[in-house]
Amino acid sequence: MIKRLRRWLQVKTGRVETPIDGDAPFWVVSVGFHLILLVLLARIIMPAEKPSDLKLVVNASEQIDLVELPPEVAFDEEPTEPLGSNDAESFELANQEAPELAIENEVIEEFDMPVMEELGEIASENENLFSETAEVMTTVAKTGAAGFSVKGAAGAVDRMTEEILLSLQTRKTTVVWMFDQSASLLRQRAEITERFEKIYTELGMLQAAGDNAFSKHDDRPLLTQVWAFGQSINPMLEEETDDLEVIKESITRIPRDNTGIENVFSTVLEGVDRFKKDRRINRATGQRNRNIMFIVVSDESGDDSMRLDDAVEACNKYEIPVYVIGVPAPFGRDTTFVKWVDPDPKYDQEPQFAEVSQGPESLFSERLKLEFTGGDFDDLEMIDSGFGPFSLTRLCFETGGIYFAVHPNRRVGRVRRTDTKAYSADLRYFFKPDNMRKYRPDYVSRQEYMKRLKENEARYVLVQAAEASATGQLQAPQYRFPKLNEATFVNQVSQAQRAAALLEPRLGQLYGILKTGEEAREKEASPRWQAGYDLAFGRIMAAKVRAESYNAELAAAKTKKKFEDEKNNTWVLEPADKISTGSQAENMAAKARFYLERVIDQHPDTPWAMLAARELETPIGWEWKEDFTQPPEPRQRPANNNNNNAQPAPNPQPQQNAMPPKQKRPPPKL
Repeated sequence: MIKRLRRWLQVKTGRVETPIDGDAPFWVVSVGFHLILLVLLARIIMPAEKPSDLKLVVNASEQIDLVELPPEVAFDEEPTEPLGSNDAESFELANQEAPELAIENEVIEEFDMPVMEELGEIASENENLFSETAEVMTTVAKTGAAGFSVKGAAGAVDRMTEEILLSLQTRKTTVVWMFDQSASLLRQRAEITERFEKIYTELGMLQAAGDNAFSKHDDRPLLTQVWAFGQSINPMLEEETDDLEVIKESITRIPRDNTGIENVFSTVLEGVDRFKKDRRINRATGQRNRNIMFIVVSDESGDDSMRLDDAVEACNKYEIPVYVIGVPAPFGRDTTFVKWVDPDPKYDQEPQFAEVSQGPESLFSERLKLEFTGGDFDDLEMIDSGFGPFSLTRLCFETGGIYFAVHPNRRVGRVRRTDTKAYSADLRYFFKPDNMRKYRPDYVSRQEYMKRLKENEARYVLVQAAEASATGQLQAPQYRFPKLNEATFVNQVSQAQRAAALLEPRLGQLYGILKTGEEAREKEASPRWQAGYDLAFGRIMAAKVRAESYNAELAAAKTKKKFEDEKNNTWVLEPADKISTGSQAENMAAKARFYLERVIDQHPDTPWAMLAARELETPIGWEWKEDFTQPPEPRQRPANNNNNNAQPAPNPQPQQNAMPPKQKRPPPKL
């Protein structure tokens, strides 16, 4: 055959030599043989495709549920736009996310047993390697819930019943309650203690705990441990228990810590170290021994937030969710004032207010602190942010837990200070959680926060300006100038001018910082950053125009202004739409109104809209009004005429059966 092929090629080409001379024929035969062999082997190894014999037969008369219900999910409000943390050094050198579906507490637990056996053989000489490898394989991203607002601690405990039940559906669970030892938490601890029985009753654990089947420690599905923390960490039970009375009694024994220090993140880290053995992978089953849940009860933001990243990392490594029954953070502020009533009736029961660290809701404040407004903002200094303190909320959010923001006065609308409940923060306004969800801060690390800030200059300059406005007070202006005599009047006006002269550069600095982010603002997609920048830029422009026109009006007042009504003797400077400093100031005032009105239109029923509306209620310019001030009475010298025989006034007789006033104690460090 090869000879015939060679002969045919010689005739066709007219050449004696052909391509298949020499060893070429044998190479071609070898290649062909091996190709045929590979095809035969492939058909033997790969199974033939078989049609499925599965048929679904449905009887129309029967109702068959063919859809498995999905696990409970929480929608994480909006796309995450850059937001994060900024430190003072960074400023000296110079949110929302796409809807994401977060399945709460979803944990990949099960493994294919042949795979686990293979891992066991590989790591037979190194059990730590086996444990660490399995733990890494089970680590999954979890997202918790932020902004879960409730009126009382009992509501949070009821929700925790559901969370514990979900945990018990996967495996036995240990719940570790971590109570803040501060004095301001006395009432809340008592409320939670009373609610404990509801948890155990609803979960059916009281009856189960007395059954012989649960006599062994490992067989008891739900165990509880109680810790107390302040400056130090104090376990209240020698070992975990399911005895309800023992649990409740341990909470009543929690001592008060008067240092005012709450090392909450150190307590969480200590808890991880104590209970991580229960979260290791069981070599025989390929699963963790028990579920662990931390429930922190505190009314502060924590004094050791520098350990937050370590706490997040440790909890995620062992898949321990952290839940916090805490307080709402004040909008853009570090501290609030908690109403304190002495718990001992032997002492004065008059309410007192003590400053407590409960905020802010973001890593750094994103709210300008301005007082030169011409209006009254006192009741808006303490308003609900819609979220908890940043560090504790981030701990919950990143570990798959929930932050419960508890306040007994929670209702939409204004709360008077006299109506504030004892041991609660003096917050004047609350907002609907549904409205606030898309304004959630970004719960990320400090490094990620800085990275996100720098992605849009409007964000960066907003935080920078908020930081700068907090370095000193922008004092409110003087409005009344009695003209009892010319010299006194001129002196008062001059002093007010000096104060304004000191204020104007500060306002100009803040305006210059925010101005640099104006162009980048139009590229911002996050509702939170939009609202924050627009409010800050609108307010600083309004304040700048007010300060400049205020100074101009004071200068004009020195030019022998005369009263229209001769009975009046006082000039009063009142807010008005009149701007006396020229067209440039008028244009800036119009621009300020535009930014403030955009906040109200685009972000209704939020703290930003409330502050913008209050700013717009006060006109940006000034005008003089006349008024009357009662002159002081002349001092009268006593006339004794050398008469020293005046009789002293008799001492008043003490009232019969009069109760001595109760001693008043200052509030402890809360």
